[in-house]
Amino acid sequence: MEGMFYSTQELWTWWIAIYLFLGGLGGALVVVSGLTNMYVKEHKELVLWANISSLIMLSVGSFMLFLHLLHHIAVINVLNPMVLINKPDAWISWGTQFIVWMMVWSFVYTYPYLVDSKFWRGIPIIGGLIGLFGWVGNLSLRFHKLIGWLAVINGIGTVLYTGLLLQSFPAVALWHNPGVPLLFIVSAFSTAMAFLLIALYVFIKNPEDHGLKVLFERSDVILIGIELLIIFVFFQFTTYGLESARYTAKILWNDMGWIIGFVGFGLLIPFIIEFRGVTKGWKGSAPIVLAAILVLSGGYLLRHYFMYAGVYERPYPAINSTHHLQMDGSVQTQ
Repeated sequence: MEGMFYSTQELWTWWIAIYLFLGGLGGALVVVSGLTNMYVKEHKELVLWANISSLIMLSVGSFMLFLHLLHHIAVINVLNPMVLINKPDAWISWGTQFIVWMMVWSFVYTYPYLVDSKFWRGIPIIGGLIGLFGWVGNLSLRFHKLIGWLAVINGIGTVLYTGLLLQSFPAVALWHNPGVPLLFIVSAFSTAMAFLLIALYVFIKNPEDHGLKVLFERSDVILIGIELLIIFVFFQFTTYGLESARYTAKILWNDMGWIIGFVGFGLLIPFIIEFRGVTKGWKGSAPIVLAAILVLSGGYLLRHYFMYAGVYERPYPAINSTHHLQMDGSVQTQ
């Protein structure tokens, strides 16, 4: 009878974790800031901080992914939308389309606010962009809400893609799980709330934003609570599931970085701090800012350990096989 062999994957490591973290956070920032600005409270500064930060995050993350491609010229295939017709399950191609168009529409949506901002115009690179794309202003003002929705829709696609990319790997039990996209979506929006709280408390500092801060704090408490529930479900899945999942459990639940770093400092402590904040309040902003920083750290650690604990399951004869990452996100075994 042919046995099975379990080994931790080594293709996707910390650099993919950074890419997924920045992608999810950047996409969620565009969604949250856009919907807040359109339907909760018009807030130009919040949109500027969120969308410019998102552009930087997505640029850095995409550049890191590009550097790790075996054949850099093959990026043309990822950028070509026609690839999706022939291979609709090419998640990296889908993600690239969402990211590119989200960056385009979020920049167009933000442009009128950039023109009016002395702070952002004073930054050389951004000031240069304002000069280059002056014609964007008229387009943005004429179709502002439509452009905002185009940015939001592509932002949602970007967030969803980060989870679907991992979920499309059937050889890795931890990743090939319908809960992965949900977990990554919740984590992305939680980190976005945390980032925007830091922007409101540390950089914007507008007394009139108290209600918005409370809304974001309450939303983040709910999101962290949902994330804790999903992590508990993953604990059950890895501990009592398939043998490859139990192999994953041995890696995760015996690692203090996962237990203390992610579950403890990344979820439980910020949940307690923010829950205390929304129920009884804090004197000063320091506790909430600390909780937000911990949430952002936990968002990265979640993805880092998902890469770290990804376990292949394959027959013994395949022990010496090699695996090659394809442009569509699949793994080819030879």
